[in-house]
Amino acid sequence: MGERTTPRLFTIPAHRGFADALAAGLIRRFGDEPLGLARGLVLLPNNRAKLAVTNAFVRASGGALVLPRLVAIGADDLGEAIGAALDPADAPDPPPPAIGSLGRRMILARLVKEAKPALDATEAVRLAGNLAATLDQLVVEEVDPARLAALDLGDLTEHWRQALELFQVVLDKWPGELASMGRIDAAARRTLLLRRLAERWGKTAPTGFVCAAGITDAAPAVAALLGRVAMLDNGLVVLAGLDRVMDQAEWDSLGPHQPDPITGRTPRAIEVHPQFHLKQLLSRMGMARDDVAPWPDGKDHQASAARGRTIANALAPAEYTARWTELRPQQRQLGGVRVAELASPAEEAQAIALALRQAVEEPERTAALVTPDRALARRVSAHCARWGLDVDDSAGRPLSITPPGTLLTAIVEAATDRFAPLALLTLLKHPLVRAGEQRGAWLERVRRLDRSLRGPRPAPGLDGIEAHLGDRAGAWWADVRALLDPLASAFAGGVTQLPALIAALRDAATSLAGDDAWRGPAGRGAADLLAELEADAVLGPPDVAVQELAPMLRLLMDEVAIRPPQGGHPRIAIYGLIEARLQSADLMILAGLNEGVWPGSAAPDPWLAPRIRVALGLPGLERAIGVAAHDFGQGLGAPEVLITRSRRDARSPAISSRLWLRLAAMAGDEFDRARDRKLEGWSRLIDDGGRPRPVARPAPNPAAALRPKAMSVTQVDRLKADPFAFYAQRILRLAALDPVDADPTAAWRGTAVHGVLEAWARDEDCRVDALRPLALSMLGDPGTHPLVRALWQPRLLAAVEWIAQRMAAEQDAGRNVLAAEGKGGTVIAGIELSGRFDRIDSMPDGTLAIVDYKTGKVPSAAAVRAGFSMQLGLLGAIAEAGGFAGISGRAGSFEYWSLARNRERSFGSVSTPVDPNGKSDRIPTAEFVDRARAVFAEAAGRWLTGDEAFVAKLHPEYAPYAEYDQLMRRDEWYGRDN
Repeated sequence: MGERTTPRLFTIPAHRGFADALAAGLIRRFGDEPLGLARGLVLLPNNRAKLAVTNAFVRASGGALVLPRLVAIGADDLGEAIGAALDPADAPDPPPPAIGSLGRRMILARLVKEAKPALDATEAVRLAGNLAATLDQLVVEEVDPARLAALDLGDLTEHWRQALELFQVVLDKWPGELASMGRIDAAARRTLLLRRLAERWGKTAPTGFVCAAGITDAAPAVAALLGRVAMLDNGLVVLAGLDRVMDQAEWDSLGPHQPDPITGRTPRAIEVHPQFHLKQLLSRMGMARDDVAPWPDGKDHQASAARGRTIANALAPAEYTARWTELRPQQRQLGGVRVAELASPAEEAQAIALALRQAVEEPERTAALVTPDRALARRVSAHCARWGLDVDDSAGRPLSITPPGTLLTAIVEAATDRFAPLALLTLLKHPLVRAGEQRGAWLERVRRLDRSLRGPRPAPGLDGIEAHLGDRAGAWWADVRALLDPLASAFAGGVTQLPALIAALRDAATSLAGDDAWRGPAGRGAADLLAELEADAVLGPPDVAVQELAPMLRLLMDEVAIRPPQGGHPRIAIYGLIEARLQSADLMILAGLNEGVWPGSAAPDPWLAPRIRVALGLPGLERAIGVAAHDFGQGLGAPEVLITRSRRDARSPAISSRLWLRLAAMAGDEFDRARDRKLEGWSRLIDDGGRPRPVARPAPNPAAALRPKAMSVTQVDRLKADPFAFYAQRILRLAALDPVDADPTAAWRGTAVHGVLEAWARDEDCRVDALRPLALSMLGDPGTHPLVRALWQPRLLAAVEWIAQRMAAEQDAGRNVLAAEGKGGTVIAGIELSGRFDRIDSMPDGTLAIVDYKTGKVPSAAAVRAGFSMQLGLLGAIAEAGGFAGISGRAGSFEYWSLARNRERSFGSVSTPVDPNGKSDRIPTAEFVDRARAVFAEAAGRWLTGDEAFVAKLHPEYAPYAEYDQLMRRDEWYGRDN
C-alpha cells in the first residue's frame, strides 16, 4: 500500500445516522475478509463517539464481529488522551511524559501568585485554569510564544497591558518548570504524537485501512494527520454534515480571508457559522470542498434532504439572509419538526419528560434529549423518575453537587466557620455521615443537638459549643468531638500549607462517613481529586489561608464531571453537545434554545485581548458558537425533532436563541404550524390541581376538658386577639423553634436585660451601683452574641446607667424596691392566673408600684382602652390578692420603664397607661385593676370556661405575631369577603 493521487474524502449528511452509516460502509468495504475489519484503525473525536460507533457496528453486524481498533484522537476541549495506540513503546526517541493537569495548574497558580502577591490562592488557581487553556491554544495552534514580545501593542488599554505583561512573566518561567520535572504539556505531547504519526504513515503506510470519522478539530496537527489519511491508499476521511451544495460565494465568505492588497486589513472570518470549522479543517488539510464526495452507504431517515436545505438556509451568513424572501415553500418546510415554547425551565423540563415518556410507549422507538443546560437535564431526569424511567445525564454532574462533594464542602465550611451551629449541623446531618444501620440513632442525637443550638450563636469553636451545652453534652457529644478535634486543630491556624489541610479533610471524611464517602463513581472521583491535590499541592502556592480552601475546593470540584455508569433505560438518553455528536435517535429533543445557553456565551480570555488573539492567529472566542450551531443542525437531521425553550430562566426573562430566531424568521408560517400546543398544554395540566377552593377561617372548638384552666398574664392578649394562636400554643402544645444561628431579636435582648436585672435582684441589698458591673459581665460572657456586644453595648450601658440614676432618685424621694424578678398567681373567674413581675416598689403613700421594663416599644393608650395590654393591671390584681409572696397592699401606680431611645435622643423614659383623673382618654388609675380583672374574666368565660370557638385572627390589629400563620393558612382566607 502507498499513497493515492487524489484524496478520499466523504461526508455523511445530518439526515442520515452518522454512526450507522459509517459502520455499514466500513463493513461493506472491508468486512468481506475474515480479519479485514480487525486490521483497521478508526480515528474518532472522543470516547463517546467510540461508544456510538461500537454500538453501530453491533447493530449492523447482526452477529459476531471483530471490530477495528477505535482510537479517540481529538476533542474540542483538548482534554481527551490520544491513547497508547498512537504512542508505540518501541518508537525511537519517545516524547517525555505529560504533566498532570492539576499539577500544572498548581504550578501556574504559584507563578501567578508570585507575580501578583495580592491575589488570594483561590483566585490564583482560577486564573491558572484560564492561563492553562490559553497556553493550550498556543500549543495546539502551534503559535510560538516568542511572537508575543514582537507584537505592536499600540493603543492597548492598561488593563490588557498588565494582563499581557503578567502572562509573559509566567510564560518565561513555565518552560523551566517543565524542564526541571522532565515533563511537557499534554497538548504539546498530543501535537507531537500526531505529527510523528503523520510522518510515520507518510513513510510506511499501515497494513490495514485507516478511517478518520467525525473529527471536527481543525488544529494544524490534526489537519495534517487527516490530510495524510485521506491520501493513503487504504485511507479515508469521513466528515459529519459538510454542506456540499452551499453557494460558492457564500462558502468563500466564511473565511479565513487574505489581507486586502490596498488597505492591508484582513476581513473578519465568520467563525460563528456552522460550516466555518469544517472549511478551516479542509483548508489546513490542503484540500477543497470539491474533493469531498457523499458517503454512499446508510439510508435516509424519514427526515429528508429538503429539511437539511431548510436548516442550511436558516443558518446562512447574515449578508445572505435577504434571500429568505425568495425561498419557495418547499425550501422552508419543517416536516417532522415540532417546537414548544414554555413559560419556565420547570415547565420546559416537564414537557420534555412527557415527550420522552410518550416515545417509550412505542416498541423499539428511541429518544434522546440534547442540551447544554445541565440543570435542565437534571430536572428532566428527575421528572422521568416519577414514571420509573432511569435516565441519567451522560454529560455527568459536577462533583461539587454529588453527595461526596457536598460532604467535603460541609467539612471544610464547618472547620472554617469554627463549627458555628449552622455549619456544624449541616455536616452532622449529611446523608453520608453514619449511613446504614446506625443512621437512625445518629440522627436522633443530632436533632437533640439541633434543639439545643437554636437561638443566637454560642461562642466560637468546639469549646464554645461544649460550654453552651453544659450538662446536656453527654457521652455522645464527647464522641463527636473526638471525631472533629483533629480537623479543628488542622484549621486552627490562619495560614497553613495546603497538603496538611487536604490530609485533615480526607481523614475527617473517613472518620465521619467511612467507606461511604469514597463509594461509587462520585466517591472515587472525590478520592482521586483529593489524592491528586494532596500530591500536587506542594507545587502550588506555599501557604493558603484556611478560609480559601472551601472556594478553591468548590472550584476544582465544579470542573470534575461524574458520569453515570451504564445501565440506564436502553431507549432513552440525555446528552450534552459533545456527547451527542455522532449519536442518533428516532426522536431528538433539542432543548434550552435561549441565548447564552445554546449557543453559550463566549467565555472571556482574561489573559489575551481579542486583538492580540487575532494577531497571533488564535481562534476567536466566538468559534464555539459556530460549533454549537453545527451541533444544532446535526440534531435537526433526526427523523423526528422537538425544539424547546423557556421564556424565562431562573432569574429573569430569557432571550430566544439566535438559532431559534433564525429558524422562526426563515420558516415563517411553517414555524408557527410546527408549534406543539398540545404538549405545551400537557406540561401545564399534569400538575394542575384544578380550581383552588379557598379554606374558611379556622375556628376549632375543643371540648371543655381540653381547655386550659391556668394561664399566664402574657397570654391574655393572644387569647383575645388571636384565639387560634392561643389554641395552637396551649392546647396543641405547638411552639415555634428559634432559627439556628439566629440574630439576637428584640425578645432575646429583652431576656438578656431581664437576666441582668434578675441577677441584680438576687443581690441582698439590691445596690444600684451593682447594675453596671452586672451588665458588663453579661456582655463579656463568651456566649453573648458578637452583634450584641458590638452594636448594643453602648445602648445597654446607657440604659442601665439611666436605671441606676432613676432608682437612686426614687429612693431619695421615699420610694423603695420591695422585690424584683418575682412570680406568683391567683384565681380569677375560675382560672389560675400567674405572672412574673420585673419590679414592685413601695410608694411613699404605702401603695404598690408595678414596674415593667421594656427594651422595645411600650403599649399604646389606645390598646389599653380597647382591653388589650392589660399585663400591668393583672399583675396588680395578683399583688392585691396576695399572690406574690411577701407583698401586700393596693396597686396604685403602673409604669413602663423603657430602655429605648427617647425624644431627647438619650436612653430611658417612664410612661404609664393610666391617669389619676382619666386625662388623655386614659383609664383612671383607681379603676385599672378592676378593669383588667373584668377583661380577663370576660375572656376566660368565653374561651376557657365557656364554649366559644378559637377563631383565627379575631382582632388582627392586636395580633402582630405570625408564628402560627402558616398553620392557620392565613393567606388563603385573610382579607377575603364571604
